[in-house]
Amino acid sequence: MKAYIFPGQGAQFSGMGKDLYDANPKAKERFERANDILGFDITKIMFEGSDDELKQTKVTQPAIFLHSTILAESLGDSFTPDMVAGHSLGEFSALVANGAMAFEDGLTLVSKRAMAMQKACEAQPSTMAAVLGLEDHLVEAICADVEGTVVAANYNCPGQLVISGEVDAINRAVAALTEAGAKRALVLPVGGAFHSPLMEPAREELAAAIEATKFDTPSCPIYQNVSTFAVTSPEEIQKNLIFQLTAPVKWTQSIQNMIKDGGTEFIEVGPGKVLQGLMRKIDRNVAANQATL
Repeated sequence: MKAYIFPGQGAQFSGMGKDLYDANPKAKERFERANDILGFDITKIMFEGSDDELKQTKVTQPAIFLHSTILAESLGDSFTPDMVAGHSLGEFSALVANGAMAFEDGLTLVSKRAMAMQKACEAQPSTMAAVLGLEDHLVEAICADVEGTVVAANYNCPGQLVISGEVDAINRAVAALTEAGAKRALVLPVGGAFHSPLMEPAREELAAAIEATKFDTPSCPIYQNVSTFAVTSPEEIQKNLIFQLTAPVKWTQSIQNMIKDGGTEFIEVGPGKVLQGLMRKIDRNVAANQATL
């Protein structure tokens, strides 16, 4: 069974999507429609912008969403998913690709999500840290003992977990995790504590927009970050999407469930190869490739 997986923030690069724009009139139309919806020339930044310009939250999230969804659409009849999943932001791309949500609605939500997350980051200093070489349950236990807000945020693959929380609490956790034998515990250059309780103001803001959005029955199941199991109910998809901002990204568990349910070929749709790298660490017996035109 074919599983299509969609990357999240961090996969962006200057020049992304230019090949799609040049090769396909429908793709060109989508990019130009995106400029209208967003109210700024995102295509110019994607095709010609500097790394710093692409790192702006209001640009990064829509840019990755656009690259992924337009690539999926450009694949035409060769895009035949039996199941899909997306890492954090990538979940919105996956939901457009499998027909659960319209392109315009997906882009509008992604833009609102980016703005709400930025606002929450500015309201309270917070950050994230990558932890390598410790078992998940040990990282969870150490975080639970640390004073302040710090939680497991991204279960990326066995031995790689990202934690999220208040700056001081993260620093205390990093020290404790290093002492416990982590190969690395490194604070990341991010603007806030994504997928933690500190994103509650952003979740509340985004919830109203998600509730007002129409969701359809998808063409195939999606394995969402919050639940990790196959979902096809529009109501359940909507509910999981609302809680995604404050809940951890259970990527390892989602991929393991996709494999258990028959996923044999995983295809990454979007910029970069981050998810293929994680796939090899989750189960190197399963094929993982890049979607190409």
